[in-house]
Amino acid sequence: MILLGLFERAALMLMVLFFLGRTRLFKNVLWKGQLSGMELAFISALFSGFAVGGTYTGIPVEGALVNVRTIAIMSGGILFGPWVGIPAGIISGLHRYLIDIHGFSAIPCLISSVCAGLLSTVVHYRGRRKWLWLVGSLAGMACESLTMLLILLLTPGDTGINIAAEIAWPMMAGSICIGMIIKHIQDIEDEKELTAAREARLALIIANRTLPFFQNVQDDTLTKVCEVIHDCLEADAVAITDRNTVLAYVGQGHEYYDEQKHKDLNELTADAIRHDRITVNNNLHRYPAADFRSVAIIPLRENGLVTGTLKIFFTRPDMITDSMRELGVGLSQLISTQMELSRVKALREMAARAEFRALQSKINPHFLFNALNAISSLIRLRPTEARHVIAKLADYLRQNLSLSDGMIDIQDELRQVQDYVAIEQARFGPKLTVTFDIDDVHIDIPSLSLQPLVENAILHGIQSQPRPGEVHIAVKRLNDRVSVCIRDTGRGIDPDVIKSVANGEAVRDRIGLMNVNERLKLLHGNGLTIERLEPGTSVSFDLPLENKDAA
Repeated sequence: MILLGLFERAALMLMVLFFLGRTRLFKNVLWKGQLSGMELAFISALFSGFAVGGTYTGIPVEGALVNVRTIAIMSGGILFGPWVGIPAGIISGLHRYLIDIHGFSAIPCLISSVCAGLLSTVVHYRGRRKWLWLVGSLAGMACESLTMLLILLLTPGDTGINIAAEIAWPMMAGSICIGMIIKHIQDIEDEKELTAAREARLALIIANRTLPFFQNVQDDTLTKVCEVIHDCLEADAVAITDRNTVLAYVGQGHEYYDEQKHKDLNELTADAIRHDRITVNNNLHRYPAADFRSVAIIPLRENGLVTGTLKIFFTRPDMITDSMRELGVGLSQLISTQMELSRVKALREMAARAEFRALQSKINPHFLFNALNAISSLIRLRPTEARHVIAKLADYLRQNLSLSDGMIDIQDELRQVQDYVAIEQARFGPKLTVTFDIDDVHIDIPSLSLQPLVENAILHGIQSQPRPGEVHIAVKRLNDRVSVCIRDTGRGIDPDVIKSVANGEAVRDRIGLMNVNERLKLLHGNGLTIERLEPGTSVSFDLPLENKDAA
């Protein structure tokens, strides 16, 4: 019966700790790891109160008290260290002594209580977390054994023997409650890791499902992002805003935001943007869209500036827990990063498209003037050849204007190159010789990938030297790839130009070379291989044989 009564009192302590462990304040204290002075004082006062309360609720036996004081001291000290265990031991020991100064067990309880505080500190620093519950229980038994020994030594006659005989077994057996309390508190601490793991998994699921929508950020794609978050968080509504209006809204109350006049931000959201702070309200009243009771408003940032918010709504109060808040922060960072990357990608695509258009429309006036000059000369001397060059020039201009910035079959690209070469040969006459070594391969390449390289070879290799020169254009199939090489016998490329092109730096009069290099790198990871020869220059690149020709 004494043991049963002891377990009842220990169970009362466990119940109090259980309900405390469900509160956000107590969980936050346990999850912090490094406690502040005020938090340590709170925990110390809590376990000191348990220890003193254990004395008051003790069961009188032969002038002694069967109580849970040592259980409270050991549990607090092992879990939270000397600033909890030692004060609890001293305070509860003094209290036990003062309420029964002349009692047989007063001094033994004082000494064992202080020793329990000191021993719990040693276990706190030396014990392995995995085995703290077992070591704590054994340490508690050791303290109770010390109490029994002191009672035997300090109590006269047979009284000490009688007291020890009555309470020794229940007190020592009750020490297993120390292990139960330690396991309970550790379970609460472990909830943080489990919660973090669930949040991480949920964040990865959301990231995986929303990533495709950030390829081209529009209001409808943001709505799909909101739908994913709404489903995964089981929220009642989710919204994404910019600094002035609601961009996307999913969930209860969407009819309200479907009307254009309700797109403006409310004061709560505007305040979060204005002060760049996370706003959490678990007791909302009179929200315009629906009967929401909980909301989290998390700023979205790009380049360090607030550009909008992510808003998560619930119709029940107190739904924005700390874990939900942290998950919301993680999602806001994900959305911010993806939106920023999407904008950067869009800007790059616009720049690349503009560069391609500039390259496409860059029909050098000197090229046209010289081509027309050559044609006019041929008309007098060789009119048939003049008609042929005029046809080539028309084909070249037509193809140049019809090109897109996408992919093109390499044979179509070569036809444009052949038209360009025919016009240039009419200009240079015997000074320019162009040879082709083309395999019958069909593979897609970025449009305007070959002509700028051939133009570079002719204008910067052959034209700039007094002697005749040759340009050799080769497209060869090699096992699992196609090798493209344009080689000339001109004066050779400047090594500084090779270095600049490799680094993606703009070079005057070599925009086409740099453009082809960058587009190949984006598409296949490898750009041009440029080599200075003696004499001349070689520009080459490889393409994986994995599309039309492979089929």
